[in-house]
Amino acid sequence: MNWNLSNKTALVCGSTSGIGKAIAQAFATSGASVILMARNEEKLRETLDALPTGSGQIHQMIKADFSQPQAPKKALDQWLQSNPNEHIDILVNNTGGPPPGPAHLAKVEEYLNAFNTHLINNHELVQCCLPGMKANGGGRIINVISTSVKIPLNGLGVSNTVRGAVGNWAKTLANELGAFNITVNNILPGATATDRLKGIIDKKSEKSGESKEIVTEKMLSEIPMKRFAEPEEVAAAAGFLASEAASYINGINIPVDGGRTGNL
Repeated sequence: MNWNLSNKTALVCGSTSGIGKAIAQAFATSGASVILMARNEEKLRETLDALPTGSGQIHQMIKADFSQPQAPKKALDQWLQSNPNEHIDILVNNTGGPPPGPAHLAKVEEYLNAFNTHLINNHELVQCCLPGMKANGGGRIINVISTSVKIPLNGLGVSNTVRGAVGNWAKTLANELGAFNITVNNILPGATATDRLKGIIDKKSEKSGESKEIVTEKMLSEIPMKRFAEPEEVAAAAGFLASEAASYINGINIPVDGGRTGNL
């Protein structure tokens, strides 16, 4: 099986921290030329400088704020126009999740913002990358979503709603693009040791009045492996899906959650 990503160009969104950063590092280690996309220029440069270049690849970065409508699309369009001889082989759609809170108390604006940040941005980036993928005979689209695609998570009402929409959008794309040798798959991280998880623990602690340690222990008790995932463990799934070893895997959800999700 070939896990080598040499001569591949991967666009990794939300790639200056957490899971996105770990995916960018894993891809670069496997030989891919990585294009980082995130909003913080300083963090982009720091992450860019730290990416491995053992295969002689040249990494790049694109600054774009996913909270701004059409900003990622405009930024990628500009990059593609400035690099007419290049294309994206692997697209990783990934960005921070909506704030926690119950669904029935969320404002309409929260749903609209999350819908634009996740589904619409994902869709526009796919449309930017598709011509190059088709011309080159194939490609990979990997969406980092959440296990809430399978079972909604308590206290994440807006996220549950939007993640489900992204999951069904991705499955539809997989059906449509398979004939072009373009696979579309979703990674569903469980509780992963990132800044977002820290924020969720802080919110639960504040709301319940329990200490962060107790909140953490309760979360760990729901995971058969009794620990949180490391970002690198989620990145390993992305590396596999991006490789030739996953050439016939299309339209699936892969939970990386230590067994927490209560169904198959």
